[in-house]
Order: sequence, then C-alpha cells, then structure tokens
Amino acid sequence: MATAAPSAASRIAVVTGASSGIGAATARQLAAAGYRVVLTARRKDRIEALAEEIDAAGHAATAYPLDVTDRAAVDEFASAFTTVGVLVNNAGGALGADPVATGDPADWRTMYETNVIGTLNLTQALLPKLDASGDGTVVVVSSTAGHGTYEGGAGYVAAKHGSHVLAETLRLEIVGRPVRVIEVAPGMVRTDEFALTRFGGDRDRAAKVYEGVAEPLTADDVAETITWAVTRPSHVNIDLLVVRPRAQASNTKVHRETQ
Repeated sequence: MATAAPSAASRIAVVTGASSGIGAATARQLAAAGYRVVLTARRKDRIEALAEEIDAAGHAATAYPLDVTDRAAVDEFASAFTTVGVLVNNAGGALGADPVATGDPADWRTMYETNVIGTLNLTQALLPKLDASGDGTVVVVSSTAGHGTYEGGAGYVAAKHGSHVLAETLRLEIVGRPVRVIEVAPGMVRTDEFALTRFGGDRDRAAKVYEGVAEPLTADDVAETITWAVTRPSHVNIDLLVVRPRAQASNTKVHRETQ
C-alpha cells in the first residue's frame, strides 16, 4: 500500500480506544506508516504492552491512560501537545440488543457518552493542535449503524448516527482550515471483544453474530482502510468510506453458509 510520509509537523497520531481491536490495529499500521502514535484507552496495561510492541518493531509509540468521557482528563491530555497531525476517534462500542420498548436507558446513555461525547471531547480539545500542524486530519470511526437502522439496535444506531452527524457537520464548519475530516464506517467486523461486550460476556450469543459468515472483516482490514485514507495527499479528503465484508449487503442482509 503506497502511503505519503507524514511531515515533521504532522507526525503525531492520537488513537483512542487503542487497547484492542480496530484501535490497536490502527495504531500499529499508522506507526508503520511513519507516525509517532499516542495510544489512549482506559486499560493502562493493554496500551503499555502495545506501545512496547510498537517500539520493539522500530517505530515510536506512547501510552496514555484516558477515559474519553472525562472532559477534565481530556483537556489535561491535550495540553501536553503543541501540534497533532492525526486524531483517530475510535473509542466506542455497543451494549445490548434490546428493542426500544425495553432497552436500558443506562446502556443508551453509556453508548452516547462514549461514541458521541467522547468523540466531541477529543475533537474539541485537539482541534487547535491539528490546526497548528498545518496539515491535520480528524478520523471518526463510526459504523454502518450510523447510516441505517435495524431491529434491536436502536441505542447503538442512535449513537453512531450521532457520530456520523458530528463528522459531517464539523467538515462543513471548518472548511478552509488545514484540517480534513474523514469518516470510516465499518460493517461486520469480527474482533475479540465487540460482540462479547455487547452481550455482557455471553460467548454463545456473541458467536451467533458471525455464525455462517465465512469472512467477516478483521480489525486489520479496517485499520488498513483508515491508514489509506489518512495517508492520501493533503488535498484529498475521503469524506465517507463504508467498508463491509463481501457477505454483507446491508445491516440486515448477510449471506450465511449453511452447515
């Protein structure tokens, strides 16, 4: 994959939710593309281990434990930077699959806080640093759930619609400034934790999400897509990139092999 080397002023890339899955894979790939990656997540041990792995591979990484929903902590984190080249807003996730009539408001609130307010917090705090780089990029990792609904997913769908609209509106508001806004919306991605977290640790229920699907997307597939979009020439903005496995035609139509 041909990539443009980051300039000296824009070589720092902050990745949220970097402790596993898409976030960890994106950190590895951006580091390999020449960025000094700053890994943020709540799980300190995970991001420290990943930073050591990236450093051992000959790249540069720093771990910074952070809860993206804690605005004071986010502001303190942002104060350490003069410039930032890339912000990948990846922290998020889904909880439950209950219908609207019985959904848990606490789950809805948590999903909104993480997927939308967390993205807002990091974007607001780092936007001046992205501007200062002269060549900044904001990436919002949303979901196909942000572009179409499905039964049993309203809480997550609502949150991801929020992150989609945040990205779309920000792009309108900062046009003319040296910052791109990219939205990457993955469909079915099989990672170690997404479905397991959604279903409260129920491994059987989590496995059924991918049952019969020969090749769901992997975290590396999505990370490569993000890295490709970020490393386009500065004048090229990938506004919205929807990426699904071949077996998934929509949120509600998936080809499953019969056993």
